Amino acid sequence: MSGAGRSQAADNLEDLGWFVIDNLPPALMPKVSELAQAPGSGYEQVGLVVGASGPDHGEVLESLRALRSTDARVRVLFLDASTEVLVRRYESTRRRHPLADGDRLADAIERERELLDPVKAGADVVIDTTELNIHQLKARIGDLFGSDRAGNAMQITVESFGFKHGLPLDVDLVLDCRFLPNPHWVDELRPLSGRDEAVKDYVLGQPAAIAFLDHMNKLLRLLVPAYQHEGKSYLTIAFGCTGGRHRSVAIAEEVAEQLRARGERPAVSHRDIDR
Repeated sequence: MSGAGRSQAADNLEDLGWFVIDNLPPALMPKVSELAQAPGSGYEQVGLVVGASGPDHGEVLESLRALRSTDARVRVLFLDASTEVLVRRYESTRRRHPLADGDRLADAIERERELLDPVKAGADVVIDTTELNIHQLKARIGDLFGSDRAGNAMQITVESFGFKHGLPLDVDLVLDCRFLPNPHWVDELRPLSGRDEAVKDYVLGQPAAIAFLDHMNKLLRLLVPAYQHEGKSYLTIAFGCTGGRHRSVAIAEEVAEQLRARGERPAVSHRDIDR
C-alpha cells in the first residue's frame, strides 16, 4: 500500500546488500529476473518494488505469476497499514496519493486496497506497519531478508501484543494468554516486563502456563515441519494478553527458546512492551 513504508523497506533492503529497483513497471519484472539470473550477472538478491501507482497496476498479479513459474526463488512482501494511519501519513507529508483524482484521500486509499487485495492474498509475508516506527520496520526487514537467513529455511517470527491495542494483522497463528494470572495486579511486578526474571518466574511457574507450553511445544513440532514441507517461507506466531507487557512477552520468549532448542532461529518481536 502506498504510504505503508515501501520506500523505507527498499532502503532497508539496500542496506542489507540487495540490489533494489524502485517503481519498476510490473511488465518488466520477468525480464529483470531473467537478466539477474543470467550467468555472470553477479546479482544474487534483487528486490523489485512495485505498487498501484501507474496505469499498469493490473499487471502486477500476472507478472508475479510469470515470475513464480521460473526457476527464480520468489518471495513477495506486502506492506499494509490501516486506512486511518495512511490518511494521517499522507496529510503529514502533504504528498498526493497516486490514485487520487479529485476524490477524498480515504476513498483513493480504499480503491488502492481493493486493487491490491489479490496481491496481498498471494504474498509470502504481510507486514502491517500501522503500529511500527521506522526502526521497528527496519528490524523486521532485517529478520526476514538479512543475509544470515539460510537458503530455503522457513523464517519463524514469535511476537507478543496487547489485545487492547488491537490484533496484529500480519500473523499466521494467534494465541490468547489471558487465561493466566496477570502480573499487573502484583505491585512489585507491575513496572516490570515479561523479559524480567521475576515476571518470567511468576508467569511460567503457573500450572496452566506449564501445561500450555507443553501443548504449544507439541503443536509446533507438528506444524513447523508440515509448513516447511508445504513450501511455506514465513511463519508468524503471536501471543496476546491484555496490555502486551507481561504474560504474552514471557510466553513468547519461552516459545522462542523452545524453538531455538530444536535448531530453529526465530525472530522475536514485542509490539506493545513499551506502552
